[in-house]
Parts: sequence; structure tokens; C-alpha cells
Amino acid sequence: MLAREPIIPRTDRPFKTSIVFAHDKGTSVLFKVLSAFAFRNISLTKIESRPHRGRPIRVVDDESEGTAKHFEYMFYIDFEASMAEVRAQNALAEVQEFTSFLRVLGSYPMDMTPWNSPSTSHRGD
Repeated sequence: MLAREPIIPRTDRPFKTSIVFAHDKGTSVLFKVLSAFAFRNISLTKIESRPHRGRPIRVVDDESEGTAKHFEYMFYIDFEASMAEVRAQNALAEVQEFTSFLRVLGSYPMDMTPWNSPSTSHRGD
């Protein structure tokens, strides 16, 4: 969502927060990141991975096997919590310990209106 004025995260209504992160090494980093949210009972609504544009392939030398090539990924996550909540702040502090890059893309109110409610219907009635 884009807004002319910044939305100040609050705790008086449900918020969703979007982040992006990357990591340099280790296969258990994603597990650790997801655990930071699970431990605090923060629900994830989206997780996507995209190849890192700046470093799409990393070459790893293994003395016994030769050279292996791995894609480096950026992970995009949406979670149900406001950045004004201590549990969200603590989760991101823990995530930052495991990642090489972390950015909060935004924290915004969740739309609680059902898609098929009469107030949002556009059938031309």
C-alpha cells in the first residue's frame, strides 16, 4: 500500500508488516528466522524467495567434490503484527542476528472487510 502520509504503526487494531532479508551462509538460516516468529506466536501471511539480483550465483569450493554453485536469495515475508508491538520488535532483533541484510518495507493496517460483504460489493445493484 502506498500513502502520501506515513502510517504510524499502532496496537489498537490489527496490523501487517512486510520485511525483506538475505543471508550469506548456512542452510538453517530460514528455519531460525521462521522460529523467531513462531516462538512469539506471530502468524506469517506470505513468504516468497527471489534470486538476489546483485549476487545470483555463489561458487563454493569443496576439496573433495570440486565446485558447487548456489543461488543466493532474498526472502520477502508478511506477518501479522505491528512494529509498535514489542513481540514484533524482538522477533526482528533476533532475525537480524541471523541475516546479512534486513529491511522493514512497511507496517500497515490489515483490511478486516470481507471481500464479499455488501459494503464492498460492486455488482451495479
